[in-house]
Amino acid sequence: MRANEMRRARSVARKTKQVSLEDEIARLRGLDIKALRARWRTVFGGNAPPHLPRHLLFAIIAYRLQAEVLGDLDAETLRLLKKINLAPSKLEAVPLTEALERRRRELSPGTILIRDWNGQTHRVMVVEQGFAWEGTTYDSLSKIAQAITGSKWNGPRFFGLRAKQSTEVAP
Repeated sequence: MRANEMRRARSVARKTKQVSLEDEIARLRGLDIKALRARWRTVFGGNAPPHLPRHLLFAIIAYRLQAEVLGDLDAETLRLLKKINLAPSKLEAVPLTEALERRRRELSPGTILIRDWNGQTHRVMVVEQGFAWEGTTYDSLSKIAQAITGSKWNGPRFFGLRAKQSTEVAP
C-alpha cells in the first residue's frame, strides 16, 4: 500500500469513528444516572455534584458537548448572567434580564440564526442589508420564515428571537 493510500485509509477510519453531536446527545438520553455520572467525569474531569438529578446531569453534559462543538457563550453574556445570578433580589435582576433580551434582539452582521424545520436545518446570516438565506438576501426574517414554511410567520418568533405573547389577561 502506498503512502497516499495509507493516509487516505487512516483518514476514512478516523471519520467513521467520529460521532456527530446529534448522535452523542441521543446516546446521552439513553443513559441511566450512574452512566451519566461516569460521562460527567470524562467531560468535566471530576465527580458530578451528588444532588443533581438525571435530567440536569443530561442537560449540563449536553450543553458542554454543544459548546465544545459550536462554541460557548461570549464573555459579555457570561458577565451579564453572573450579574443576574448575584443580584440581591429578583426585583433588582429584572433590569439585567431586560438588558439580555435587548442584546438578543440586536443582531449584528455575521450572526447566524439556525432553525430546524421539518427535519431540515436552515441557516440564516445577518448581513448589512438584511438577512441572507440560500444565496438570496431578504429584508425581513418573516419573508424567510414564509419561504421555509409556506405560510405566514412572525420571523423573529420563528427563529426564536421573540417569546410567544401570552393571551392571558392579568387580574
